[in-house]
Amino acid sequence: MPSSAVILLAGALCVIIALASLAFWLRARARRRLEARLRARHADQVSYAFIINPSKPQADHIRSLIKEQCTANGLQGARFYDTQLDKDGKACARQALKEGADVVVAVGGDGTVRTVASAVAGSGHTLGIIPIGTGNLFARNLGIPVGDPEAALAVATSHGSRLVDVGRMRILDSPDPDARHAFLIIAGIGFDALMIDDTDPNLKRNLSWLAYFISGAKHLFADKYRGDMTIRQQDGRSQTNMNVEFRTFMAGNCGEIPGFSLMPDASFDDGILDFELIDTSGGLIGWANLFGDVMHQTITRKASQSPLSTNSSIVQVQGASAEIRLRKPALAQVDGDILGETRHIELTVDHQALCVRVPVA
Repeated sequence: MPSSAVILLAGALCVIIALASLAFWLRARARRRLEARLRARHADQVSYAFIINPSKPQADHIRSLIKEQCTANGLQGARFYDTQLDKDGKACARQALKEGADVVVAVGGDGTVRTVASAVAGSGHTLGIIPIGTGNLFARNLGIPVGDPEAALAVATSHGSRLVDVGRMRILDSPDPDARHAFLIIAGIGFDALMIDDTDPNLKRNLSWLAYFISGAKHLFADKYRGDMTIRQQDGRSQTNMNVEFRTFMAGNCGEIPGFSLMPDASFDDGILDFELIDTSGGLIGWANLFGDVMHQTITRKASQSPLSTNSSIVQVQGASAEIRLRKPALAQVDGDILGETRHIELTVDHQALCVRVPVA
């Protein structure tokens, strides 16, 4: 190998090592600062309940870690509840609250957090989160440590919280139209739900977010949806658009996902939802344009399309609620949990109904 190539290779290796060392140092410094802030809060002496999703590979390890840390910090009487096929996080959280828990900690992914939060919201009690899922989007949006269960446990068991909104979706043509399905991140109908529903669980476990893109690629040319949409504002004003054609319709409480900003204006404590209507045309050209739109708003941090877009559209509007009637059924999802097909939904928000433990008060 020529000496110049060796020098270039050695230089590149040095740069990689330097960047890795810098990243490690920055993470260690951030953790030290977090630990210092948490120590300053003083530990709680309240009753904790931990709702654990046992299907997660690291669930047993996290359970042992929680027990060790509770003992070390003098947190007595912590209870543990495992979710089951016939007993989801909501049922476990209700049982925990009935048995005297002051703080209910969801240990799992976004699905576990969502179902536990649906029981804690409006109860006057507090939610803690130890994220051990694939996306952990709600935790990321709140700044709760992801990939560091010990730090997340320290946040969940120390003072410092904030009030956040809880979105609700009602399936109005279901056997139980009064059921309000909670969501903390994004609810939607159409392509997004179809993509989530068709994602291979094993692929998701191994490839994380890439699994969704693989699933989505299979449905790029699926039929579009049509429906009538009404958006209502907090002051009672409303606007109805008839026979709207779209690929997917989403309501966001949080708008950030790893690497992208789907809804830059979304805020999880403002009492309103961010509604997003997405459509494409022209086959792959339209989907490429849509990707460019998402990258444009990720970079600019503004809810606007790329000026280069020709075959895609992203219409974004804020409101207190929305009602949608479709011409044909579409799959609906809340925070990645599929609710089945529907032709008629309502989306609302409960303003600051949930108290969540966070790193910064």
